[in-house]
Amino acid sequence: MIYKNLSFIFILSFIWLTGCSPQKGSQVCYQDKCFSVEVARTEADRQKGLQGREQLAKDKGMLFVFPVLYPYAFWMKDTLIPLDMIWLDSDGRIVFIAENVPPCERDPCPTYQPTEKARYVLEIKAGQVQELGMKVTDQLRLNVQGF
Repeated sequence: MIYKNLSFIFILSFIWLTGCSPQKGSQVCYQDKCFSVEVARTEADRQKGLQGREQLAKDKGMLFVFPVLYPYAFWMKDTLIPLDMIWLDSDGRIVFIAENVPPCERDPCPTYQPTEKARYVLEIKAGQVQELGMKVTDQLRLNVQGF
């Protein structure tokens, strides 16, 4: 029993001394506001996105990660909630914003496409861009697990 306790104390001490901590989920931050994000890295994840979701908390979102810079177009097919969409370059700088994008009610759905190339697209609850005062050229911090 004492060996188990000593082992546990040793492991905790090692973690504390090396500065390790349990991994947090992925986040995207703007100034002092952070969004916990689901990361869509694969083509299948990117195609599904937030489809079928009936709600999205103000501190949650989805980050779409693409392999190369390109002016990726998005639509709201089968998305049930309005969103703010934010296109980011490789450094996390905002290159384009589509605010309060409504769900698509009938085909063909409109598409939303930036005028500049992007590597990431952040989708958050509609109204957050205005509430936080985000604008093109602002910098976001990406803390994405697996990078």
